[in-house]
Amino acid sequence: MKYDVVIIGGGIVGLATALNLKLSKPNLRLVVLEKEDKISKHQTGHNSGVIHSGLYYKPGSLKAINCINGYQMLVKFCQENEVPFEICGKIVVATKHNQLPMLDTLLERGKANGLEGLLKINESQIKEIEPHVSGLAGIKVPQTGIVDYVEVSLKYVEKIKNLGGELLLNQKVVSVSNLNGISTVVTTKGSFDTKLIINCAGLYSDKIAELTEPTKLDLKIIPFRGEYFELKPEKQYLVKNLIYPVPDPNFPFLGVHFTRMIGGGIEAGPNAVLAFKREGYSKLGIHLGELAETLTWPGFRKVAAKYWKTGMGEYYRSFSKSAFTKALQELIPEIQSNDLISGGAGVRAQACDRSGGLLDDFSILENKQAINVCNAPSPAATSSLAIGKTVSDMALSRF
Repeated sequence: MKYDVVIIGGGIVGLATALNLKLSKPNLRLVVLEKEDKISKHQTGHNSGVIHSGLYYKPGSLKAINCINGYQMLVKFCQENEVPFEICGKIVVATKHNQLPMLDTLLERGKANGLEGLLKINESQIKEIEPHVSGLAGIKVPQTGIVDYVEVSLKYVEKIKNLGGELLLNQKVVSVSNLNGISTVVTTKGSFDTKLIINCAGLYSDKIAELTEPTKLDLKIIPFRGEYFELKPEKQYLVKNLIYPVPDPNFPFLGVHFTRMIGGGIEAGPNAVLAFKREGYSKLGIHLGELAETLTWPGFRKVAAKYWKTGMGEYYRSFSKSAFTKALQELIPEIQSNDLISGGAGVRAQACDRSGGLLDDFSILENKQAINVCNAPSPAATSSLAIGKTVSDMALSRF
């Protein structure tokens, strides 16, 4: 089969890219290849469904630009296509004095990113918004919302197909070759000739990039599992909307928080522990080859050496419900261990460079045959249409 563009990965970023391409150039011959038997099975299907406002990200970064633009595009898309969502707002709460400077930094970042209506709040104002939360100060963020990103993805697919695009499932990529400017993507079920490959493979984006990159790739995906609890129905009154802590600036994670979900219920979490396989959603899931790749990556060894105490604390919380509860009690002291029931888990595809940096921004790498989206964790779902347009514009400049 011959195509203009082959997109590898049927998560929300790959689908948003396909949609943008077909909207911009309807005659483009395009196919999305997904290795699973359904779309959005991994990062997209395992997140907590938050529509992020753009508060956290460094002004001018790809995350900031695409989150702000993507937020507007996503809300408009949901409105026009009757996808249920709610802009309910959230609060970010400092519970310790040493978190107050970072809280002020977040406020300034949010303003620099164009967020309107941000409000610094004191202890009594926190109680007015979330009566059961304890904190020294906080930020009220009115733009934050909730949605089901699998529902969003399904709507993307519907529109892609209506525009003549193709989606093929159970198509795991096994090799890529290039001859005279035409790439051949070989999967477990067939081969596809294309002028351009777009890699949106998430947890395996570095692996696909290695098939297309003529030079040695300077990053590796490190999988971090995030585990959730849910509040028992009789305790859900403790949370009205979304409640976040002040994040640790050394890590690209937001800390354990409370999230009201669009389908009902309250999630509490996640922690962030190293997963022993890239799709390791359980504590016992292990792939020796993938774990060895992680442990021997120079960048990861540097991260582990520097932050091993933090990592051990995360593992302790993973295996100790009482320790997880204690972390949640920093925000809501009333929470007790027996108020929590086991929830789901997700795995974050976090890129780590060779020097030991956990990439804090989206990373998109180009070469003659491919565009590789190599780091697109949260807020990629919120940003999907903006990332899709960014990648689409890069692709269309070649045609």
